Amino acid sequence: MKMHIKICGITTLKVAKAAEEAGADFIGFVFAPSSRNIRPSDAARIANTLSPNIQKVGVFVNESLEEMERIANIVGLDMIQLHGDEPEEIAKQLSYPVIKAFSIDKVKPEKITTYPCEYLLIDSPGEAYRGGSGKTFSWELLDELQIPRDKLILAGGLTPTNIQQAIQQVRPVGVDVSSGVETNGQKDIKKIQTFINNAKQIERLN
Repeated sequence: MKMHIKICGITTLKVAKAAEEAGADFIGFVFAPSSRNIRPSDAARIANTLSPNIQKVGVFVNESLEEMERIANIVGLDMIQLHGDEPEEIAKQLSYPVIKAFSIDKVKPEKITTYPCEYLLIDSPGEAYRGGSGKTFSWELLDELQIPRDKLILAGGLTPTNIQQAIQQVRPVGVDVSSGVETNGQKDIKKIQTFINNAKQIERLN
């Protein structure tokens, strides 16, 4: 199974190009309160320089349908990630494919089976902002949820060091990283390259 790799919290062209060249499949722009928030105009400038083969994902938290569609159109997004408490009705109305993120401490099995989305992203409980804390959670909890592995994107505390163990144990279709490829709060190109290389190496072995 091909491993889809998402580098989230992109704020500069240099980092976006490095992620693309290293083999990332998705990059994420955060349009919600976050230390990695980016303006739509800046995201559009970055997105316009990238290959159409890399999927541009906009991350939103409890945003209005109209605003998400407006920003997606400006930036040229390929997918929308809903990282808040968005009801199923919002996902159904969006004219873009959806990644629905759930915190491991809040996700309910019945929600997973009915939510209209391409992928289910499971993250660690958030701290200062909605979204992950940059810490891992107990991956065994995912077995209880019975998420189809071809829909599961694993997030939360992933790093170049633990990514191979995570893929071997969880066997998701995708992995998502942000703070795990940063140094002092800034994206670290070397860490991005190592993370992607390690993830692709374990993919080839399986």
